[in-house]
Amino acid sequence: MPQLHLPRLPQSRAWDTLVHSHFSVLQMFLFYALPLSVVPPAMIYFAGVVYGGTLLPALGKMQLLTIGIAFFLAELAMTFLVAYIILRLGEVVDLRITHEDAYKLAVVIPTPLWLASLCLFVPSVILNIAAGATALMLSCALTFYTVPAILRVADGGAARILSNAILVAGILASAAMMLLTILSWTFVTSSLFS
Repeated sequence: MPQLHLPRLPQSRAWDTLVHSHFSVLQMFLFYALPLSVVPPAMIYFAGVVYGGTLLPALGKMQLLTIGIAFFLAELAMTFLVAYIILRLGEVVDLRITHEDAYKLAVVIPTPLWLASLCLFVPSVILNIAAGATALMLSCALTFYTVPAILRVADGGAARILSNAILVAGILASAAMMLLTILSWTFVTSSLFS
């Protein structure tokens, strides 16, 4: 079976700083994950209020706020869940992963997905679908670039296995967040909440 060979990621001081940083989980949470996790719910709220009915179904401000809060909390919970899964997956390939590196990986990989929501400033369904698809592809590529770099995996086979497993875990976490968002959307649009 042919193997995927990605080109080397361009070297930059920012990338080296991230790879060799020793931020605690709390620091990564407060100064990276928390601010970026605010972007998608805020943009959903903005798009719902400003373009109500164009990009999203017309909902009231309270309904949008409730959906945004549920999505925000799910995003934050998923970063810790994915970090935990990364720790456990490291054991499968006999790799000792620190909590800091696992959490760093769990918050760096979804960065394009968090930033793609900024396209909701433009009321174009096609642009937002394209931005979401591009962000998903970038996050997948980031998985394969960051696993060997951040986790310092020298063995190419172990890096591919771990990257694939982390990618699947991330996709499952995204699916769970989408399900939670759909459930909260259904709840707030029901007659009980209106």
